[in-house]
Amino acid sequence: MPSVEISPNRPYHLVIFGASGFTGQFVVEEVARTASEGPNGSLKWAVAGRSKQKLEKIVEQAAGVLSKPELRTEVDIIVADVGEPDSLAAMCKQAVIVLNCVGPYRFYGEPVVKACVENGAHHIDLCGEPQFLETMQLNYDSPAAEKDVYIIGSCGFDSIPADMGVLFTRDQFKGTLTAVESFLTVNLGPEGGCIHDGTWQSAVYGFADGKKLQSLRKKFNHKALPVVGSRLKRRGALFYSNEIQQYTVPFMGSDPSVVKRTQRFLVEHDEVTPVQYGAYAGVGGLSNVIKLMFAGIMFWFMVKFSFGRNLLIKYPEIFTCGLFSKAGPTRKQLEGSSFQLAFYGEGYTDGQDPSRGKPDGKIRAVVQGPECGYVATPIAMVQAALTILNESPALPKKGGVYTPGAAFAKTTLINRLNKHGIQFSVL
Repeated sequence: MPSVEISPNRPYHLVIFGASGFTGQFVVEEVARTASEGPNGSLKWAVAGRSKQKLEKIVEQAAGVLSKPELRTEVDIIVADVGEPDSLAAMCKQAVIVLNCVGPYRFYGEPVVKACVENGAHHIDLCGEPQFLETMQLNYDSPAAEKDVYIIGSCGFDSIPADMGVLFTRDQFKGTLTAVESFLTVNLGPEGGCIHDGTWQSAVYGFADGKKLQSLRKKFNHKALPVVGSRLKRRGALFYSNEIQQYTVPFMGSDPSVVKRTQRFLVEHDEVTPVQYGAYAGVGGLSNVIKLMFAGIMFWFMVKFSFGRNLLIKYPEIFTCGLFSKAGPTRKQLEGSSFQLAFYGEGYTDGQDPSRGKPDGKIRAVVQGPECGYVATPIAMVQAALTILNESPALPKKGGVYTPGAAFAKTTLINRLNKHGIQFSVL
């Protein structure tokens, strides 16, 4: 059974790696905010990154934002660099769990995963890059199992709301759930909003490497998951959704990949009926559709060539009409934003035979919460870490590379998220 205990040789429950990055700063604040939820009411933690000066500044900032001056002396600082394996090893040896906030993960993620596995630290990341997530599963699942280490990817907005939302919908359905479609809507406040360009970089390189992802998946040699009930039909690249009353496109993040991996795990280990899944995102009215089409055509053309990718990376504000920014959103913008992820499911009600006829039952569930990128994401990541620390008997019995749903299906993570503003409900 993987260990989640601190010791004199491993003094920190959590080490936040990349704490001085844009997302990392908010993870630092969320850890400080919830430290009393650690084992026995306390949490021993540290921040880590390349620059001691920047880390000190982030701790100072958190102390001011949260009115917790004690952070200045209570939070230790570890200097570690992705390019220096010895420093990563030293960091991992001191942590029960490393919260890895350093992206894009395709460039900086694997050395951290490798160091965690080799030095006995569990690893949580915020990755929304299917190629990285699935590569880690292919290369590190067996080594992590041998070392009794949990490697749990996509523990931010990508993809805890979607992955745990499908499980929540399944558990609330009175019968056998066979298919779910999710629809994301994002509400911006009076200040508007934007996304830090780290996510944009991940998207640019992810689309450029689409063929490599297909090749990677063949290496798993997976059999197709069984389909129970009506086969879920794919929607178009752009359509009007009656469910959310706006134009809609397929969700381009890691949610479909992560949910499918979770369903495969549950079929193989718990022999449950797999849930088919489709993920979509609302884009609003016709004016937004026109902007999206223009930007999409330009993006697809430029991402194919290195010079185009360089321009996309260098000028995110121009090519996304301000949606992505090197400066990232302001705190006022974060305060005014929220998200809703609606799940529409169908299946066979109690007493009906799932092997016969069409599904006869429907359900609608919702996950909703604060701004998704830098408010909900730190909440999800930190609650995932606290779940590992506090509920280890409910986790998988051996280490390995897991999705959130595979790792946390039998825990109270959903209840924890409900208490922290990410609400799961049935409508």
